[in-house]
Amino acid sequence: MSLSGNGLQLSSSYANDKPPSSTGSGDAELANDPASSGFFTTDFKRHEDLKTMLDSNKDNLKLEAMKRIVGMVAKGKDASDLFPAVVKNVVSKNLEIKKLVYVYLTRYAEEQQDLALLSISTFQRALKDPNQLIRASALRVLSSVRVTVIAPIMMLAIKEAVMDMSPYVRKTAAHGIPKLYSLDPETKDQLMEVIERLLTDKTTLVAGSAIQAFEEVCPERIDLIHKNYRKLVNLLVDVEEWGQVVIINMLTRYCRTQFVNPNLEEEAEEADRPFYDDSEKSSEEEDDEKASSKLKKKVYIMDSDHRLLLRQAKPLLNSRNAAVVMAVAQLYYHCAPKAEVGVVSKSLIRLLRNHKEIQYVVLSNIATMTIRRKGMFEPHLKSFYVRSSDALHIKLLKLEILTNLATETNISTVLRELQTYVLSPDKEFAAATIQAIGRCASNISEITDACLNGLVHLMSNRDESVVAESVVVIKKLLQMRPRSRVKRKKDPTEHRAIITHMAKMVEQITVPMARASILWLIGEYSERVPKIAPDVLRKMAKTFITEEDIVKLQVLNLSAKLCITNPKQTKLLCQYVLNLAKYDQNYDIRDRSRFLRQLVLPGEKGCVLAKYAKKIFLATKPAPVLESRFNDIDQYQLGTLSHLINARAHGYQELPEWPEVAPDTTVRNVSEPVTASVDEVRQRAGAGKKKTADLKSFYSEDESSEEDESESEDEESSGEVDSSDEEEESDEGSEASGKVLKSDATMTRSMNLTLTMTTMKRVRRRVTAAWKRCMLLKRRRNLLRFVNIVGMFIAVVQDIKESKTSKEPKEKKARDEANLLLDLDDLGLSSSTSVPVTPGNMLTPTAFTSSKSDTAISQAVASGNLAVQPVNVKTKTYELLSRMKGNGLNVCYKFTRTISIFSPKMVSIELSFTNLGETNLQAIGIGDKKLQPGMEIQDFPEIATLAVGASTSVLMGINYNDTTQPATFELTTKEQKFNVSITAPVGELLQPHTMSEMEFTSQQGKLSGMNENVSKVNISESNQPMNDLCRCVHTVANVLQIPSSDDAVLRFAAKTVAMSALVLITVMKNDDSAKMTVNCEKMVIATMLLKDIKAALEK
Repeated sequence: MSLSGNGLQLSSSYANDKPPSSTGSGDAELANDPASSGFFTTDFKRHEDLKTMLDSNKDNLKLEAMKRIVGMVAKGKDASDLFPAVVKNVVSKNLEIKKLVYVYLTRYAEEQQDLALLSISTFQRALKDPNQLIRASALRVLSSVRVTVIAPIMMLAIKEAVMDMSPYVRKTAAHGIPKLYSLDPETKDQLMEVIERLLTDKTTLVAGSAIQAFEEVCPERIDLIHKNYRKLVNLLVDVEEWGQVVIINMLTRYCRTQFVNPNLEEEAEEADRPFYDDSEKSSEEEDDEKASSKLKKKVYIMDSDHRLLLRQAKPLLNSRNAAVVMAVAQLYYHCAPKAEVGVVSKSLIRLLRNHKEIQYVVLSNIATMTIRRKGMFEPHLKSFYVRSSDALHIKLLKLEILTNLATETNISTVLRELQTYVLSPDKEFAAATIQAIGRCASNISEITDACLNGLVHLMSNRDESVVAESVVVIKKLLQMRPRSRVKRKKDPTEHRAIITHMAKMVEQITVPMARASILWLIGEYSERVPKIAPDVLRKMAKTFITEEDIVKLQVLNLSAKLCITNPKQTKLLCQYVLNLAKYDQNYDIRDRSRFLRQLVLPGEKGCVLAKYAKKIFLATKPAPVLESRFNDIDQYQLGTLSHLINARAHGYQELPEWPEVAPDTTVRNVSEPVTASVDEVRQRAGAGKKKTADLKSFYSEDESSEEDESESEDEESSGEVDSSDEEEESDEGSEASGKVLKSDATMTRSMNLTLTMTTMKRVRRRVTAAWKRCMLLKRRRNLLRFVNIVGMFIAVVQDIKESKTSKEPKEKKARDEANLLLDLDDLGLSSSTSVPVTPGNMLTPTAFTSSKSDTAISQAVASGNLAVQPVNVKTKTYELLSRMKGNGLNVCYKFTRTISIFSPKMVSIELSFTNLGETNLQAIGIGDKKLQPGMEIQDFPEIATLAVGASTSVLMGINYNDTTQPATFELTTKEQKFNVSITAPVGELLQPHTMSEMEFTSQQGKLSGMNENVSKVNISESNQPMNDLCRCVHTVANVLQIPSSDDAVLRFAAKTVAMSALVLITVMKNDDSAKMTVNCEKMVIATMLLKDIKAALEK
């Protein structure tokens, strides 16, 4: 639009053209205008800066833009106009950008369907991406595009995703199944096949999503659950929290269709109980009936699968998620025997400490439970006392529960509590309390009189709403009195004082319902107050025109009743009131007046019903029933939305009724996998031995010339190791690897401190032969095992050497240690090469010596002949259990920095036990473990006995899953248990990794950006030399030094133990400071490692 009256032009688009001023100097006027900023003018381009950043060539700008856009989406702001700019970046090679783009597309793909369809090919390519997060995100976006045309593409993508190796991708595929079903219901048959496959998945991450897809698509196909029932029940504890809720709700319906009602006997006894005793039956007939009933009654035996479900669900009552606890509670309420339902009460009470929204849901379900089973929550009565800080809806629910739990034994406590609630300043809550008192009085007849007296006293309260509610409740209680005392003759003076008192308060009470209740009482019991009733009618006739409709109707009823019982005093008043009502605006009142006139004041013609007027108006009225509003809510399943709102919600499934006869139980039996027989296992073992005998001659050739006949046993064991290496290449690889590990363990256990110097020479020759075999087979696993065995051999030999040469000088001791190393000439390596080992309590990480020629370094790396020098680093010992806490048992540990014999993903830890007590310790081992997800502990062999003053060492392995979380477990003896925990420094979570300088630089470039941490370090004087600086890095981290062409640059490489994530460390020294860089895709490890090394260099 444009306005040209004063030269001002406004465009409806976001244009950047500046409006010209009337004087022609638009720039100057715009600069002086305080409201000329972009927020107040119409030429501001929305999100223009974000679009510019998304169109740039720099990843950091795109990443920053995507972060801001996703932040806007998270806050609920509209960012749909950025869809074209965002969707272009779906092909970005940056992983972080691609993740955020997929998050945005998942949100807006349904709104921008045309633009999203242009990227379908990109999503299909992303489904083949090696990164599981990208595959899952692409599938999520693809399933979010609500276009029927791509339904076949979605089906193919889901079918491929359920076969994916990653459980996260399979989980995403399960989430996409309901979306595809809602888009194209005709694909139900194909989706059921996919769901059937997902239900057989044994991964806990997939189980919950698969059941949710089952519930959305084909909940009636209960036969798909039969074969997976026991698996789902056993996995229940390990599934994620929201998956647990879905599975439990499904299993509740399954339980109601496949098992018999466990409470059937109790219900049958109540149903068969006779209403009247038949006294005419003879004793013989009664005996015959009892005998026949015993024959008909069947003893109930709970199905083992039914019991399995209840047993596996019970631990989830301790869950921190309120939804899980509520799901287990409804399972027990609907499917468990009545005697066992009480176990859920404490868990539900615990949830009342949660937020008020959760309190409301839990209290609503408890209120329903208390109607049928009061005994569950009666011991926890005080937990439902109302607090002043509670919201009104919480107060009302607690009041409902207190009323439901009231019994003859605890009614005095409940009434005492209700008396305090009446005085609440909250009028609605006080009125509800009075109604609760009335319900208690109606349910327990012994306290009716006391409650009536209390309510009469409340009529003198200053609060009008309290008085009005008291009048209403008193009216209901008085109406119920005749029913409760049928056999007793009515007393004409009964409750006269109460009715008289209420009649006097008609003019004071203004609440229509209370006034109507008083008028009804006076009319119903007019014979008890014959003098007061006409006077009340006279007063009400004066104000008839101004009264509310409900009061007018009761005035008409009062006039009719008094005209029948006392016509002398009230006939004229009755005519007057009926004439007023004849012209009232409300047609109900006009019709009522005409109807009453024909009955009470018949004309000349008369009315047939007039003679029955007294019986019609003064007949005994049925007493009102004061019931809980939760009585009819029990028809809905607990924990559902329908139960909460007391109405059938969309998607609600009725809870099935119990079957009269249990269905076939064999449908849940799963055939066990066929296992090899004992004879087959023996035949395989014999074949393995035959291979060992054939290979023995090949490997023992080099040793036969050097070793005498006494070494034949050792050669046989060596041959077994070699043969097992060959078996790893065959189809029986897993069995062979187990034999090798067993051989390693046997060799380790067979060594002891009785080795002589002659045995040391044999050890050296044996290690030399093992090295040759490793080089021959070129198997990396064999090489790692070889290094591990050498380390254990040398550790034992070092202990022997130290015990014999403790008095010799240090130089001689070092020389002897060097002599114990491998004879490098026998290995065919250069004389300058040494092998890093772990002698005793010293770690020797390998460091490459820097060469002046880059060519020489590259040749050395390529050929494997690397010039290395051992760097001795003292291991740090940590105290695990002090003497005081361990009652004499002292435990220390240290990280050996060797490959664990249990698993390459585990950190090897040496535990040292010392008995400083006064008695022998027996059966020392590991008890219960409390580990984070993904972590595992390999126990050390149990120490049978540890004498007083004795010490021993054992090896254990811990898989920290590349985290610094502590591994908590119990150290146990025969009589005691000690809770301990081992936390690994981040440097001990690494294993050295070999690479060239060129490869180091290449990998460092790939780990840039968010995977790179840089910091400046002020090196202390003691760490200025390069050797000392290198030693500091090795002390902190188990890394390998990489050859560097620059003497001022140190490079180190390693991989994380569990996930094999590459870790690169670069230290560039400059005078007394250095620039340190740590690259790793695990940002937490990189940050903590940088911090630890920096602290060591500055120390």
